[in-house]
Formats: sequence, structure tokens, C-alpha cells
Amino acid sequence: MSLTKAHTHPKPKIPFKLVKKELKEVEAQILDQVHAFDPSVAPYVDYICNTSGKRIRPILAILAGGATGGVTPAHIKIGVILELIHMSTLVHDDIIDGADTRRKVPTANAKWGNGMAVLLGDALFSHSLHLATDFDDISICRKVGHASREVCQGEVMQTQRRFDLTLTKEDYFHIIEMKTGALFAAATAIAASLSGASQETEDLLYQYGLKLGTAYQIYDDCLDLVGSEAQVGKTLRTDLEKGKLTLPLLNLLEKADPAQREKLNKRIIEQQPLDLPVIIGIAEYEGSVESSLDTATSILDEARDNLLVLEASPWRDGLEQVTYYLDDLLNKCRR
Repeated sequence: MSLTKAHTHPKPKIPFKLVKKELKEVEAQILDQVHAFDPSVAPYVDYICNTSGKRIRPILAILAGGATGGVTPAHIKIGVILELIHMSTLVHDDIIDGADTRRKVPTANAKWGNGMAVLLGDALFSHSLHLATDFDDISICRKVGHASREVCQGEVMQTQRRFDLTLTKEDYFHIIEMKTGALFAAATAIAASLSGASQETEDLLYQYGLKLGTAYQIYDDCLDLVGSEAQVGKTLRTDLEKGKLTLPLLNLLEKADPAQREKLNKRIIEQQPLDLPVIIGIAEYEGSVESSLDTATSILDEARDNLLVLEASPWRDGLEQVTYYLDDLLNKCRR
């Protein structure tokens, strides 16, 4: 895909140096939680925990904590809890999508079958919720439970609406705010709450996290179409095979000429896997992906505005840099 609209910005990197010390503690605590399982179960959980990504949710909790008064052990702990919840949802996602690889290694379902993978995801999920009860403030546990429910509801709704031509863009955004945005929002908002920040600050950081997660999901949906499995390190094209109507596809259905739209509609109504070569052959395909990336870029701009409530600090800069990092990923999808 040609680059038609690049967005420049400073240093598009997640601020690892700023949170390096805290991330080491996150990894140590995740390992501690692996050892909390029965010895016969722990090796399976350890495998799942070692096939994860950049720990974005803990990073967000740490940065938000630093930006609202200072990082405490509670900020580390909430980051660990949300990361464990995230990992459990990935295990279940891979089962639903029939994915064989993630982070360039076999998924839990590919290694041990769907039955074992379901149980492992459940074990990790329930353990995460149990950890949340360690907070003296019951409201923290409630917020973790709320975010967990949102993620699960979003996944149910997305599965329910596969091959559904009545799905609107409003429906799409509602689903991805729940399935992806909820944990990002929980990381930043709960971190602010743990710092004793004002309700206004907590609400704005919730919006920041929600928008960041929404933009990330749009990126992931575009990546499923334009990415390379060798480079990305996970199974792609599952959205097409499973009939997920993501934003690029909704844009395409909106922009395609009547004949092409009818062809796509017919395949969706008959619940046939959508064929990427056919989709790429539609003249409006590239513009539909580009429009989706532009939408995500605009959402990131809005997320940065939410950070204005915070006093200037390296931690606030770090939260801003996360948005630029994602902006850079969006630009790579344009090439």
C-alpha cells in the first residue's frame, strides 16, 4: 500500500527507559503469580505469560501513576492484574479465531488443544480477579470487575455479530471500546484513583485510555488485512475468515460500487469466508483502509488532548509518547 498521508511526530517509541525499573518489578510479580498456581498447572501458565507483548497496560498504569503523584507498589500491582486479564483474553481469542501462532510461537490451543486452552484462560482470568481483592479499597476491585465484564461483553457481541450486515460503525466502535478500550481505560483511570487524583482527572484519564485502546484496535483490524505474518508474528486474516466486519470492511461496503457491494453482501449473507485477493481487487479497498487509519489518528489526537489536565512532567510526556508510538504503527500500515 502506498503512503498517501503520513503524520510526523517526535520520537515514536514507548518510553521504556522511564519505566524500566518498574517493568522489572512487573515481570517479577507476574513470575510470582505463575508460582502461585499448583506445580502441575504453573508451567502452562508460565508459557502463556512468556508469549505476551510489550506490557502496554502495566506501562500505562505506571505512567498514569507517576503523572498523578508518583508510582507506588499499588500501581505496579494493578498493572500486573490487568496484564493477566489481558493474557487470559488472548488465550480465549486464539481459540475462537483458530489462531496457531502469537508472538511467533504456537498458541496455547495449538500446543494443547482448545479444551486445555479454555481452562487455562479461565484459570488465569479468575486468578486475576482474586488478586484484585487484595486492595483495601473495594472500589478498586469493582473497577477491575467492571473492566473485565466489559471485555467479555465486547467479545460476546463481536462473536454474535459476525457475518451481520446490519452492523453499523456505531456498533463497531461500541464493541471495540468494550473489548479493547476497557482495559486500557482501567489502567489509566484506576492508577489515577490510587494516587488520590480528582474525579475530573480520573475521568479524563479514563477517556485517554479508552481512546488509546480504540485506536489500537483499529490498527489491529487494519493489520489483519495489510500485515505480514512473518513480520507480525501472529496468525492473520482471521477477521476475514470468521466474518468480522471491522472498520476497513465497513468502509469498503460503504464505498464500493453497487456490483462489488452486492458480491460482498452475498458472501457475508451466506457466511462464506471473505477472500482477501477479491477484496484487494476492489478499487475502493486501499481508500477504505486509509480512511480507517485516518480515523485512528484522529482518535489519538483526541486522546492527547485529555492529557492536558495533568501537570507537565516526564510521566505525562510518557503517556503522550505512547500515542505517538501507536501513530507510528498506523503510518507503517500505510506503506
